Amino acid sequence: MDLHQAQTVRDYLIQLQANITRALHDVDGTDFVVDPWRKPEGEMLQGDGITQILEGGPVFERAGCGFSHVSGPKLPPSATQHRPELSGAPFEAMGVSLVFHPRNPYVPTVHMNVRMIVAKPEGKEPVAWFGGGMDLTPYYGFEEDAVHFHQVCKDAVAPYGADLHPRFKKWCDDYFFLKHRNEARGVGGIFYDDFSELGFEKGFAMMQDVGNGLLKAYMPLVMRRKDTPYGERERAFQLYRRGRYVEFNLVWDRGTHFGLQSGGRTESILLSMPALVSWSYNRVDAPDSDEAQLTAHFLKPRDWV
Repeated sequence: MDLHQAQTVRDYLIQLQANITRALHDVDGTDFVVDPWRKPEGEMLQGDGITQILEGGPVFERAGCGFSHVSGPKLPPSATQHRPELSGAPFEAMGVSLVFHPRNPYVPTVHMNVRMIVAKPEGKEPVAWFGGGMDLTPYYGFEEDAVHFHQVCKDAVAPYGADLHPRFKKWCDDYFFLKHRNEARGVGGIFYDDFSELGFEKGFAMMQDVGNGLLKAYMPLVMRRKDTPYGERERAFQLYRRGRYVEFNLVWDRGTHFGLQSGGRTESILLSMPALVSWSYNRVDAPDSDEAQLTAHFLKPRDWV
């Protein structure tokens, strides 16, 4: 890992953020607030980033897409739980992370993250690894939407080994699971972390294919569902299910923990939170309702493609 390679990854990530936010603006018509930031000297983390956020649009109630590039003196526990030999090493991390919360309950929420972390243990060569993926969280289940999303995920990693999609799909199903609810967050997608087995060049190429796949996987679903009529019942269920999203991000998500433990920028770390959310005590839906079918049938892990 050298300075040229790091700059190449940074340039790609900034362009990826620009491409994705431009596509959302074209559909929604609402401008993103663009908030460049830099960590002040003397703080635990050094670095900079660009947070872009769209709020109150006709299609997206809240859509956050953030780029960050930071370095620090000590990898936080969330980054070294699978790499204890790097505990306490200085590090550099850069990535793009996004969550889009649509207004229409028939449009699913999507999350995507691509990142690279470089540990720099004293007296040793730097160690770089990649992580990321994307996953879909519907409120009302449509088989064709899930199949399309999973097919794009499979296509993104197919050039790098036939074994990767089954591994990354299972990893996603296992990771985006609310253990305290015994419930999946959504229908999954792909997820990988601490990944270095392809080396830098192929690892970076796969990062690009995953990042570039987001719009292919998600925007057709937005266009298909954004004008579907809905009422107070569907809206109330959407806000209730968003509560599960918040629970996962705060209780289980390693990315959130990494940012907070390393002294990251709180506003940018929490851009994944929805604008509105609700909780109901011991809610029970009619067994034959679409709402009950979401968790009873649709959110069960399966081979979609």
